[in-house]
Amino acid sequence: MQQTTRTVLVTGGMGFIGSALVLHLRKHRPQWRVINFDALTYAGNVENLLSLRDDPLHTFIHGDITDPDAVASVFEQHTIDAVFHLAAESHVDRSIVSPLEFVRTNVEGTVVLLRAATKAWKGRQDARFIHVSTDEVFGELGPEGFFTETTPYAPRSPYAASKACSDHMARSWAATYGLPVIVTNCTNNYGPRQFPEKLLPVVITRAVDGDPVPVYGNGQNVRDWLYVDDHCAALLKVMEEGAPDETYCIGGQAEVSNIEMVQRLLDEVDRQLERPVGTSRALIRFVTDRPGHDFRYAMDISHIQKTLGWSPSVGLDDGLKHTVRWYLDNNPWLQNVTSGAHRDFQRIWYGERLAAADGPS
Repeated sequence: MQQTTRTVLVTGGMGFIGSALVLHLRKHRPQWRVINFDALTYAGNVENLLSLRDDPLHTFIHGDITDPDAVASVFEQHTIDAVFHLAAESHVDRSIVSPLEFVRTNVEGTVVLLRAATKAWKGRQDARFIHVSTDEVFGELGPEGFFTETTPYAPRSPYAASKACSDHMARSWAATYGLPVIVTNCTNNYGPRQFPEKLLPVVITRAVDGDPVPVYGNGQNVRDWLYVDDHCAALLKVMEEGAPDETYCIGGQAEVSNIEMVQRLLDEVDRQLERPVGTSRALIRFVTDRPGHDFRYAMDISHIQKTLGWSPSVGLDDGLKHTVRWYLDNNPWLQNVTSGAHRDFQRIWYGERLAAADGPS
C-alpha cells in the first residue's frame, strides 16, 4: 500500500518508541506528513524530537487518547491514512501499584481511538490501524519454545492484562466494524531516548556514577532484545505491506538473561569510559524479585520474515555499543529527564498551548 504522500497519526509520539518511529518515518518517508499525538505524561519528552521542531511535515498535538473530543478533532482536522497506536502506560512496576491508570489509558484509550478511526474512515480499506502491543500478553515461557501469532493469551501483570484487553478490542473492531486493523506483538526494545526507569538506562547511568546496580531475584529471567530502530522498520513494513486482520510477532533474536545483559552493559560502559573491563560488575546488587516476574519471553518471527521479508538488522553487541554511547554523549537530556526539568522545557517550548490544555494551576 505504498503511496507517494500519506498522512499518518502516531499516538505516543513523544515517548521512547514513538519518537523513534516519528524520526524513522521522517527519514525514510520524507514526503509523508506525521501527526504526533501525545499526552506528555512523565515519560513523554519533546526533547526527543527537537530536530523536528521546525519541520512543516511534523505536527505535534498535545492530547490524551482517552479524550474522545480531542481524538475526534485530530481525524476531523487531518485526513489520516494510517494510525500507529503506541500510546500506552508500559512500566510493569507502576502497573502493580496503579493498575487503574493502565486500564484507563491502555483499554479505554484504545477504544476511543478505534471508534474515531471507524467513524472517520467510513469503511476505507486502503487505510491501516497498526495496534502496537507486547510479548507480555502471552505470559511466560519455560526454558524452551517461542511465542507465535497463535499463542494463547495468559497475561501475568496488570500491565500485560491491560495490553491483552486492548489487543482483543482492536481485533474485535476488525471483526465487528470492518476496521483494517493489524496487531503487532514485540519483544523488549532498547536504544536511545528510553525513559530512565527502564533496565538499560538504569544500568548505564548507575555505572557511570558508580552507584549500585539493582538486579531482580537471581537475574536468570530471560528476555529477547530488539533495537528500537529495527522495530520501527518492522512497523513501517507492516503498514505498507501487511494484511488487515493479521498479527505479526516482532523480535530481535537476541535472548539473554537479565544478569548477562547487565554484565554486558557494565562492561561496555567500562570500555567506553576507558576503565578496566569488569570493574563495574562490582556494583551489581541482587534485590527482592517483583511479583509475577515472568521467567522468559522469546518470539518466533518466522511469519513476518516469510511474508514481509523483515528481519532485525542490528546485532546486540552493536546495539549496546550505540546505546551506551548515546547516553554518555547526551547527559543534559538525561539530567533533564531524571530531574523533571524536561517538563518545564515543554511548557517553554509550547507555551500557551500547553498552559491552556492543562488549565489553571
